[in-house]
Amino acid sequence: MSLKYKFIMNKLNIIKLSTSIALPLFLGAIAGMFTSQSVPDWYAALNKPAFSPPNWIFGPVWTLLYILMGISFFVVWKQKVGKARNLAISIYFLQLLLNFAWSFIFFYFNMIGLALVEIVLLWFTIVLMLVLFYKIKPMATYINLPYLLWVSFATVLTASYYFLN
Repeated sequence: MSLKYKFIMNKLNIIKLSTSIALPLFLGAIAGMFTSQSVPDWYAALNKPAFSPPNWIFGPVWTLLYILMGISFFVVWKQKVGKARNLAISIYFLQLLLNFAWSFIFFYFNMIGLALVEIVLLWFTIVLMLVLFYKIKPMATYINLPYLLWVSFATVLTASYYFLN
């Protein structure tokens, strides 16, 4: 390989990595803006389960998870084009859309029951994504295990909010 080709590939990978991380962070920021509007009024008035974490924890946790999601997506995206990779990428975007939608369903529209159904669907989509990522590059799955654990916790939390309210 020529030096020029390696430079172009490295530059392309930097752009792909930056895009991979920026997209979930950007979507998370949009969802966070809408979420923050409901926290002082509607959310504050909800009956909360005893294990509900303090509000300040959500921003840092989601920021870290979005970064990890972006890195794992990059790891898959830079692999050889093929059916398995394309399917994994499609499922990644589906789970990202479901992740984005949950905040609006729960916080903006205040529909806890629908948010519960949606987050269960998100959880299964994440599991499918992890299975597909594993077949391509196991490291991409391992990077996302904290995300699966957090969404598992968020599912229990959402169910608790549903049953308490």
